[in-house]
Amino acid sequence: MDTQNCFHCGLNIIKKEEIIFDSKSFCCAGCKTVYEIFSENGLSSYYDFEKMPGATPQAINGKYDFLDNEKIIAKLLDFEEDKTTIVSLYIPHIHCSSCIWILENLHKLQKAISISQVNFPEKKVRIIFNSEETSLKEIVLLLCSIGYEPYISLDNYENAKAKIDRSLTYKIGVAFFCFGNIMLLSFPEYFEVEEFWLNQYRGFFRWLIFALSLPSFFYAASGYYVSAYKSIRAKMFNIDIPIALGIIVMFIRSAVDIIFGYGQGFFDSLTALVFFMLLGKMFQQKTYNFLSFERDFKSYFPIAVTQINAQKEENSVPVYDIKKGDRLLIRNQELIPVDGILISENCQIDYSFVTGEAVPIHKKSGDKIYAGGKQLGKVIEMEVLNSVSQSYLTQLWSNAVFQKNVDQKHKTITDAISRYFTPALLLIAFASFGYWIFIDTTIAFNSFTAVLIVACPCALALTAPFTMGNILRIMGNQKLYLKNAVVIEQLEKVTTIVFDKTGTITTNKKSEIMYSGKDFSSKELIAVKNVLRGSNHPLSRRLYEFLPSLENKISTDFEEITGKGIQGTCDGNFIKIGSSSFVEHSEKDNTNATSVHISINGKYYGKYIFDNQYRAGLENLFKSLSGDYKIKILSGDNEGEREILEKLLPKNTELVFNQKPEEKLEFIKNLQEKGQNVMMVGDGLNDAGALAQSNVGISISENVNVFSPACDGILDAAQFTKIHSYLKLSKKAIWIIKMSFTLSLLYNVVGLSFAVCGKLSPLVAAIIMPLSTVTIISFVTLASNYFAKKILPKKAGI
Repeated sequence: MDTQNCFHCGLNIIKKEEIIFDSKSFCCAGCKTVYEIFSENGLSSYYDFEKMPGATPQAINGKYDFLDNEKIIAKLLDFEEDKTTIVSLYIPHIHCSSCIWILENLHKLQKAISISQVNFPEKKVRIIFNSEETSLKEIVLLLCSIGYEPYISLDNYENAKAKIDRSLTYKIGVAFFCFGNIMLLSFPEYFEVEEFWLNQYRGFFRWLIFALSLPSFFYAASGYYVSAYKSIRAKMFNIDIPIALGIIVMFIRSAVDIIFGYGQGFFDSLTALVFFMLLGKMFQQKTYNFLSFERDFKSYFPIAVTQINAQKEENSVPVYDIKKGDRLLIRNQELIPVDGILISENCQIDYSFVTGEAVPIHKKSGDKIYAGGKQLGKVIEMEVLNSVSQSYLTQLWSNAVFQKNVDQKHKTITDAISRYFTPALLLIAFASFGYWIFIDTTIAFNSFTAVLIVACPCALALTAPFTMGNILRIMGNQKLYLKNAVVIEQLEKVTTIVFDKTGTITTNKKSEIMYSGKDFSSKELIAVKNVLRGSNHPLSRRLYEFLPSLENKISTDFEEITGKGIQGTCDGNFIKIGSSSFVEHSEKDNTNATSVHISINGKYYGKYIFDNQYRAGLENLFKSLSGDYKIKILSGDNEGEREILEKLLPKNTELVFNQKPEEKLEFIKNLQEKGQNVMMVGDGLNDAGALAQSNVGISISENVNVFSPACDGILDAAQFTKIHSYLKLSKKAIWIIKMSFTLSLLYNVVGLSFAVCGKLSPLVAAIIMPLSTVTIISFVTLASNYFAKKILPKKAGI
């Protein structure tokens, strides 16, 4: 019966049931409808990424009526605030680039959807939508209508255990069973023993060997055929094409040998090949999972939060120590690390890290507030509903909205090599076969198969991700928490380093503070301290800790003006704390030192003068950096400490003072326009714009819960003097990648030379292939650990 494939889903169409639309054939009305939907909404490019990528939409008939129940919906949603709602849905059909493309263009099908992001490895799509214009049920029905039905299991939703895919384990078991038994049955053939009973049953054993090879050929090796088929259908070349071709050629040749009585064929080599390749694949998988574990659970940025105990005492504790029922204090610009209930009277929450929308949401006492929001204004108290999910915080930090567009050179190299490697490999294999077929048929087939197997570029493709993954782990253990592997490459390219002064090269821990001005009454001093309580600026925190322990009171109308100061009302006193111009003090400041001025109810009282304490080892750090990088200092303070800094810094270092946040950003931009690759090191508060503009932005954390998605890395303040060591390690990481590429290419050249000459059997090639991967990964791991121990001053759990 005449059949052809459906344009949308690729299934065979019986001629009588064929539906013709727009000169294209469809297997059913559902596929035709999906095509119409895509065409009408300008999404026909879906079919350009891969031919026939879709799935036939299934009839649902009330299947998702339970999504009308608000209690059930509340359990499924990640976030729900005002009009903005976020949900993550598991979609089993996600399998190719077309799936990613269409699911990230859902906003063209439903205007109420603002953003949809696909997590391809987990087959999930994260959808942000306007709950006033559409509902979760309508979105699910939309996904079903285009062939991407989500899997929603309410029974297992809470405390669900992830399903473990054991298919590779089963395939290895089958391959080993077939390989082991065929090897045992082949022993008489190896030794060419002439014995009556062996000769009598030789044919039977050969057909038994053939039967035992079938599960290995059709089941265990099936993944290679599927991958090769999809690659060819998409008009692309991946490494599974030569592997699948080699297996098929060996099977056909061996079957011909047995059928015509030429010998027992190569079924022993074939089953061994499949077994060792699957073993190598499991090794790669386990290693990838290990690196993923390291990244997901150990490389968190150091965030602390202020906890309030029964005695109203404030303690800074690690965010992962927070548990349900704890009471937290959240200051201005701090990230809310957990879901909770607002205890304070009211507040303004900025959820732009979660939703991308910068409009603050007003909350009142008793309302639920979600993790990921940023508190704006006065200090608030909240009660914890759930313990913190650091993976969620990491997800916010790695949100695509905050990613910088950078050139990923190592990925480009890997992609380019993989693109040309397979066609070149096929050409060499056929050329070798063509040469040997006229000399020795056995050598011809052996050579052809060995070439296809031995030159697997798996090790080549794994070089960059394994190197970067291990370096990320090492730097995380040394308390430099990088957003992703690309940052390592950007660190290697840095030519200029720009440092902020206050809170970056100065420390909040040690400083002498002197007061000059009118004395405060006890009531006024309480008001000053409680207004300071809401701020996270380094000088505010130092002054708050310097003042004596006083009664905690609620301040109102709190406002922090970036680069100027803070203001608020407490006990009827209107307090302004900041620069002299901010508090409207006109007299000239003769001290020329870092100072914070205070006015109460419009009257100037005085100033606190800070004797800045620079971080230990700062002079040696600048001295070592000056040999490789240009160093510049940007500060919002006055020039009072120019002389001190000139003594600490190398000669001709540029010092720029009195810089507003927008001026810092312009300074970075000007350097970049001159061809400089800039790393900005700041405290993440007034430097957010400059951190975002720089090629690499590093935020210094002094155990404060301030979250800056603009930065590429967060450095524990205690590790500040290791900055040069981190930069050196990033350079070594790129060197390791280049050396690994060289080793992998050298291995392929040597292996191919033996295979082409017919001196390498397919079985040996199958064993060598995973060994090459082990060699490369071992080299990468050992080399990165060696350089880390050599370069970094102290060992920290490497």
